[in-house]
Amino acid sequence: MPEVPAPVRRGRPGYDQQTVLRRAIELFNRQGYDGTSMGDVARELGLVKSALYHHVASKEALLAAALDEALDALTAAIDRASSGPTALARLRTALHESVRVLVEHLPAVTLLLRVRGNSEVEQAALRRRRQLDERLAALVSEAVAEGSVRDDVPADVASRLLFGMVNSLVEWYRPDGRLDADTLAASVVGVAFDGLTTGR
Repeated sequence: MPEVPAPVRRGRPGYDQQTVLRRAIELFNRQGYDGTSMGDVARELGLVKSALYHHVASKEALLAAALDEALDALTAAIDRASSGPTALARLRTALHESVRVLVEHLPAVTLLLRVRGNSEVEQAALRRRRQLDERLAALVSEAVAEGSVRDDVPADVASRLLFGMVNSLVEWYRPDGRLDADTLAASVVGVAFDGLTTGR
């Protein structure tokens, strides 16, 4: 007798933790973190709420994972910039790599930029952001001391202007558009350090 194949099991799809996190981040950005419940996340995934807790402990844990994704990537970008041969090279690399991080982790970075410190998780994320801001301001100060960057703009102001330009990308950049990460990063660095005029 030929073997009878086992019936195909039909049911709700299974998800790994990364998929759950991606969908939760999408919802947090679309509805706001406070306006999103675990029930909303479960419905987005086609799961019952109890099944969602097999993947994640709480909504706060999802937020913490999302913010850590963005902050870890930004920290790594600044770390990569720290080995440049000159202060200006380090600053340019930091700006370039920050754009790449934003493109590659756009939903998580978007969520990070909307954090206001309403919970312990958000406050911890803001503390890490301030540490990154301090490192970036230090890069500007080093470039000023080197004579590569104008000294009539305070380093913390210059840093906020430079990286504020990067942060503004979340408002209009679209991954399916015509600009890839490197082209966009080169454009930002070019405008930041060389300006828009041709010199003619």
